[in-house]
Amino acid sequence: MMRIAILSRNKNLYSTRRLIEAAEKRGHDVLVIDHMKCVLAIEQGRPHIYYDGKEITGVNAVIPRIGASATFYGTAVVRQFEMMKIFTAVESQALVRSRDKLRSLQILARAGLGIPKTAFANSPKDKDIDSVIDVVGGAPCVIKLLEGTQGIGVILADNKKSASSVIEAFLKLDANMLVQEFISEAKGADLRVFIVDGQIVGAMKRQAKEGEFRSNLHRGGKATVINLSPEERATAIKAAKKLGLGIAGVDLLQSSRGPLVMEVNSSPGLEGIEGATGIDIATKIIEYVERNEFNKPGE
Repeated sequence: MMRIAILSRNKNLYSTRRLIEAAEKRGHDVLVIDHMKCVLAIEQGRPHIYYDGKEITGVNAVIPRIGASATFYGTAVVRQFEMMKIFTAVESQALVRSRDKLRSLQILARAGLGIPKTAFANSPKDKDIDSVIDVVGGAPCVIKLLEGTQGIGVILADNKKSASSVIEAFLKLDANMLVQEFISEAKGADLRVFIVDGQIVGAMKRQAKEGEFRSNLHRGGKATVINLSPEERATAIKAAKKLGLGIAGVDLLQSSRGPLVMEVNSSPGLEGIEGATGIDIATKIIEYVERNEFNKPGE
């Protein structure tokens, strides 16, 4: 039996509830910790964490469920557990890498993986804005805020004039953003590939609702199970590996030049993938934690 800590701000969220159920079903003790309420005690030779005024002890493994808005402090909490030599299902550095959309795309591109043509700029001058749009093949193009999640802060600009206006407005607000080519042949759909410990444990196709180009389920997209091609499988596995993620939701676009990695999510939700595939993903995650705890070498 293990004592597993789940870092989650809400124990009633579907993903958190499913992880609790799966862990308890396998005989483990589960502790749900709101990472934003942790106090980190950093001292020589004895890093430790306080929660609700008590020191956390006896934890064998940690499953981080860190939301985008809590990345900085949540990552610090994960790092503190790592300093305490406790296994974390998602490592702190991998979490940071995946949340930085620009950095993650640079890592994926360097690894030779297909990604949509992407441009990033910091100048509001007209000539620089025009260059950004031209780099990704012109309009239509997709403009994404770097801090956006679940399709929020993602805009499809149909023509160059509207793209220029949106980019200029974001730059004047000092908002960091990416501009990407629009993959028309994807037809408003993408693939979510769920990876645990280097293996694909489930995959679904998400189709945007009519009149919408964002396929996120939170925005009304529909999910269906899909059989991946060998190239799609290899691309998803390699993307998670290059970012160092033990648990990942890899989002792929089906393009005329092969699968393109749109994003790699370090805290992918379980509801959509379990509902579409009927696969018990939560138990796959608990089994991954067990393998790392029970098979680790003795001190």
